[in-house]
Amino acid sequence: MSEKPKRPAVEGWFAVDPIHPHLIASACESCGTIAFPRERSFCKNPACEGSQFRDVPLSTRGRIWSYTNACYQPPPPYVPASPYTPFAIAAVELAPEGLIVMGQLASGIGVDDVKVGQEVELVLETLFEDAEAEYLVWKWKPVSSG
Repeated sequence: MSEKPKRPAVEGWFAVDPIHPHLIASACESCGTIAFPRERSFCKNPACEGSQFRDVPLSTRGRIWSYTNACYQPPPPYVPASPYTPFAIAAVELAPEGLIVMGQLASGIGVDDVKVGQEVELVLETLFEDAEAEYLVWKWKPVSSG
């Protein structure tokens, strides 16, 4: 039996690269402002009128800025397990880009396992699968200190 292809659950937000998975942002060609998710219409910098962008990969490591439990079922495109199981979410600061990016914590990691300021790295995990493919999302996993 062959392995199903791995696809992003949300197209264009991250690279499904087994060696170097990363989020994909945009950088304004006029002022360099970085936006995630990618911007295609106008620059997020209110002092800039730029409308041309290039794709840039975001840092794959950051520090937890805040975190919480998701005790409610998120809306689509999230596809929950049945029955729904709460999970932890972290807001992660990517210092080089000056962004804070939300994402689930990796499977098995809860709010009791993390703290503000802790270093995490981006990983890909399966959100759901169907007959055609396995659909992935990015998550944040604590960096081991060993």
